[in-house]
Amino acid sequence: MPKVEKAAHAPGDYLVDYEEKIFEDVKAEPGEKALITFHTVAFEGSIGFVNLLQATRIQRKGFETSILLYGPGVTLGVQRGFPRLGDEAFPGHQNFNKQIAKFMSEGGKVYCCRFALQALYGHGEPSLIPGIIPISPLDVLDVILLHRKAGAFILDTWTL
Repeated sequence: MPKVEKAAHAPGDYLVDYEEKIFEDVKAEPGEKALITFHTVAFEGSIGFVNLLQATRIQRKGFETSILLYGPGVTLGVQRGFPRLGDEAFPGHQNFNKQIAKFMSEGGKVYCCRFALQALYGHGEPSLIPGIIPISPLDVLDVILLHRKAGAFILDTWTL
């Protein structure tokens, strides 16, 4: 009978020391701001969701944090569901919506370009997750410039 070797890892084993940090835990100084921009197609990879998690983390570090959805990024802010609005058709179907709602419930602001929402993707403002602020396409550049003038941390996210 051949010898059976024990698996290198068993369910429940820690595979890494996930609590070890190399860098200090940076916190915001009073009044510091952050802006996370999303020119990201929803569900076309994980970058949109990862950066929503980062936006929440930055906010929890004390930064006054805003999210800007523009171009295909507006699709992140559209309410979803199947067969009814809000229903999760498969596990993770509502990840984006839930994370945006959590971000806003913790004080974050989310802006969405009206032009991209309606003219490019065919969604009216009622399609947005409640709490998202629709803005003029002319405001897209200005919200970025205002954050830059304020010395904000700006994370631009794109998927191609």
